[in-house]
Amino acid sequence: MYRIINKRDLTDITKLFEVDAPLVARRAQAGHFVMVRVAECGERIPITIADYDREAGTVTIVVQEAGKTSAWINALEEGDEFVDFVGPLGQVAPMADSGHVVLLGGGFGVAPIHPVARDLKEKGVEVTSIIGARSEDLLIFEDEMARVSDRVLVATDDGSKGTHGFVTDVLDAMIEDGESIDEVIAIGPMPMMEATAKVTRPHGITTWVSMDPIMVDGTGMCGVCRLTVGGEMKFGCVDGPFFDGHQVDFEEAHKRVKMYESEERIAYERYQNNEKVCQRGGGCDG
Repeated sequence: MYRIINKRDLTDITKLFEVDAPLVARRAQAGHFVMVRVAECGERIPITIADYDREAGTVTIVVQEAGKTSAWINALEEGDEFVDFVGPLGQVAPMADSGHVVLLGGGFGVAPIHPVARDLKEKGVEVTSIIGARSEDLLIFEDEMARVSDRVLVATDDGSKGTHGFVTDVLDAMIEDGESIDEVIAIGPMPMMEATAKVTRPHGITTWVSMDPIMVDGTGMCGVCRLTVGGEMKFGCVDGPFFDGHQVDFEEAHKRVKMYESEERIAYERYQNNEKVCQRGGGCDG
């Protein structure tokens, strides 16, 4: 069992959990993810690692409520435990050795770019982080990103903080202003990552996107995370989650993201109505 030793509210719907998982922390690197399950009868979901401390043996994850399992996780408190916390899984994030790298984080996707920024900065790479959310009250990790970036730029959909628009608008403005950018890494909703690739493609800027939104079991066995990259079939969880954004077939990827929308909506509604609620001890009510 993996005990929650610290919980922090980042927004009304986004929570940070520091989990006691020394074996995972020992091998965790930027870009890795874990498969998390609350109880025996619950589903396992992939969550990208937001931070880790090898000495303390802890791994930090950030969860935004979007459905049944994420709501269930966010209802946990310090001292509660996960029955599964499997990892680290996936491939590490691509890391440039020099130059100027721009990181884009959308919504709760800001948290996973934190260790990427930290590692790049430690290597001496110039790091600009562009972070965004629908509104200022949903913006997360601004202070954390400031500590590991040379510059942090903010965008909000409603203009409540920073640029009124999307993170890709900020990136586009940087390019139009003639800033030298060697590489871009984007983590966030699928439309944001596709838009990032569209902005950088005409300029030939190497762009990496994290295809974790389509992952389910995290081991490559279920096949749900199949995607086409450069005309070849890849698995998001074992070959990725990072891929060349200019080579990803986003039309196919969007369809995969929506495959279980109706089932996810029904499960979330049943959870909210307390129908067959799975208990932390492993049993189910109803």
